[in-house]
Amino acid sequence: MYNILICDDQPDIVNALKIYLSMGEYRLFTAYTGREAVAMVKQHEIHLILMDVMMPEMDGIAATQEIRKCSNAPIILLTAKSENEDKVLGLNVGADDYITKPFVPMEVLARVRSQLRRYTTLGGKTQDPPSQLTIGGITLDDETKVVTVDGEPVSLTPTEFAILRFLMAHPGKVFSSKALYQAVWNEVPLGSEGAVAVHIRHLREKIEINPSDPRYLKVVWGQGYKMEGEHSR
Repeated sequence: MYNILICDDQPDIVNALKIYLSMGEYRLFTAYTGREAVAMVKQHEIHLILMDVMMPEMDGIAATQEIRKCSNAPIILLTAKSENEDKVLGLNVGADDYITKPFVPMEVLARVRSQLRRYTTLGGKTQDPPSQLTIGGITLDDETKVVTVDGEPVSLTPTEFAILRFLMAHPGKVFSSKALYQAVWNEVPLGSEGAVAVHIRHLREKIEINPSDPRYLKVVWGQGYKMEGEHSR
């Protein structure tokens, strides 16, 4: 059974999400401020977090940043349509996805299941790939979940790991944002494929010496993204 933390300062939203998630076999925890959410993650084994952006004491962005110091559990931001800058900022500090209010119950369930599936498998299986992938100075070990760049370990979120693993398994091949979202999230994008660009940018900051002039993670303008470099298995 997975432990899910719901954090929102509005009790009616928390209750609605509890009803939606009662359709699955989840143990639910609740918090009403960012500080409560951080404390809950430190006290319990939490497998996924639904985090409101606008909250008192500590907002969802600050809470996400703090949680990332101690947990790689997927974080799905709960945002209003007008909070576009907060969506991007949240993804930059470690959130994995976002859902826009008002919620559609089946979308909430789909996003939760998708994130939990990726969290437990960190990208899953794709036609029996090797456990270790190497492109240039980047090595990804799917068994130990360790990524090194020029011999130095880098810390990736589950979503970043899944994106990197998928691109490294298909070196030189260009994937659009929509195709990447569908492959990594295992669902048809519902206007959220823009999240891919944010994760790619964040990933570049971790694996590239100069993110503005990348050696490995390239943009093919108007088409998508690809991994470039000498590939070995």
